[in-house]
Amino acid sequence: MCGIVGIVGTSPVNQAIYDGLTVLQHRGQDAAGIITIENNTFSLRKANGLVKDVFHTRHMKRLQGTIGIGHVRYPTAGSSSSSEAQPFYVNSPFGIALAHNGNLTNAEQLKEQLFSEARRHVNTTSDSEILLNIMAHELSKADKLKLDAEDVFTAVTEVISKVQGGYAAIAMVIGHGVLAFRDPNGIRPLVFGKRETANGTEYMFASESVALKTDGFEFVRDVAPGEAIYVTEAGEFYSQACAEKASYSPCIFEFVYFARPDSNIDRMSVYATRVNMGTKLGEKIARDWADKDIDVVIPIPETSCDVALEIARVLELPYRQGFVKNRYIGRTFIMPGQEMRKKSVRQKLNAIDREFKGKNVLLVDDSIVRGTTSAQIVEMARESGAKNVYFASAAPEIRFPNVYGIDMPSAAELIAHGREVEDINASIGSDGLIFQSLDDLIAAVRQENPEISRFETSVFDGQYITGGIDQDYLNRIDRLRNDSAKSTRESAMSSGLELHNQEENGSD
Repeated sequence: MCGIVGIVGTSPVNQAIYDGLTVLQHRGQDAAGIITIENNTFSLRKANGLVKDVFHTRHMKRLQGTIGIGHVRYPTAGSSSSSEAQPFYVNSPFGIALAHNGNLTNAEQLKEQLFSEARRHVNTTSDSEILLNIMAHELSKADKLKLDAEDVFTAVTEVISKVQGGYAAIAMVIGHGVLAFRDPNGIRPLVFGKRETANGTEYMFASESVALKTDGFEFVRDVAPGEAIYVTEAGEFYSQACAEKASYSPCIFEFVYFARPDSNIDRMSVYATRVNMGTKLGEKIARDWADKDIDVVIPIPETSCDVALEIARVLELPYRQGFVKNRYIGRTFIMPGQEMRKKSVRQKLNAIDREFKGKNVLLVDDSIVRGTTSAQIVEMARESGAKNVYFASAAPEIRFPNVYGIDMPSAAELIAHGREVEDINASIGSDGLIFQSLDDLIAAVRQENPEISRFETSVFDGQYITGGIDQDYLNRIDRLRNDSAKSTRESAMSSGLELHNQEENGSD
């Protein structure tokens, strides 16, 4: 999962892009990058690390221009080398830069086609570089020095017809402007806004609406599935549907875990959907666990806090903050290697003993992925004196890997893969375990926008809405994503070695 930002302004955009990336930091903590255009020249800074660590005053002074794009990243199957950081750029035609959130499921075939048909070499394991080169190749077919909106939309139409998967992208063309587009299923989010200045209208694109608000842009709307929007350097605005068949199927895990609660995605308040999840799960607990003498509801901070508070309201039980979170530790399920995740949980959370001692506690989390975090949290609750520890997940059992840009691990490393609830409960050591049903999760999110009839829910039900996902493909990503493969890549990086001949391109 990644965060992307793009701005066409009337004054320098470097600070606004920096601020936008800062509030999207939750979407990627591995690397960050900004590229701007001034005097028909790219200025680029990207490196591994958080936004605040990647960009210093000397970098910001160099990133001049009234047009630019930015990116925050974490890797899934690809390397976490700084060479994989975005944005990427190519010099021909014109000079094009691109930032991308998502994953191309046919990246391997596209890479081969790029070389055989367009003689274009892809230098990294990132499918974002593949997407950039496909876009560049299609734009070059216009075969003229100045592109118009029709040329741009023709190129995007061709790109969308070739590319499979879930993606949202922002591209920037020297001498022309900024282009933003979204996959035909609307799996990955993308919004845009505008603000009026003394010198004209400025436009901003971002993964989440919170970035627009932070920068003082008025939210206009979501970019529609299969839609492309083109804003010239002069601020001329154009939009067009570029997919033959497009329909909303947004990723439901954005609402469960990834997106900030103060964001709106596809006309749905993330905060409101999480409250709805709490209502549904609270009602299920009341029905199924009437025999359990629960004393207190405690969230696993922070994503589950809104869910847990609503569960406490439904059950008419006290809500307490039993864990203190160290905000300087990254999200644990996207950390490479099981040992690193185990170590980080104790660094990330500390229990307040008095909230547990002698009580039957209901712990609430947004989801259970590997179960590593859940097992340690249950253990921490017992060490703090809890009498019984019950566990509730706001999401259903995660049984299948994600192929659209979320670092869900290999299937064998998912604790719910091939296991029933009783087995999972035994594995994490709780006295009772309950999951939200998939129907209730869908209803909770859809309640905020009834016009959306379908969500991308493959991690729960194994149904991949883009098609073309067979067992061979899942086996390949399994080999790339499992902890052993990640450890090998990290060891190679630390010893200065380069990895070659990857079986598949990494997602961003």
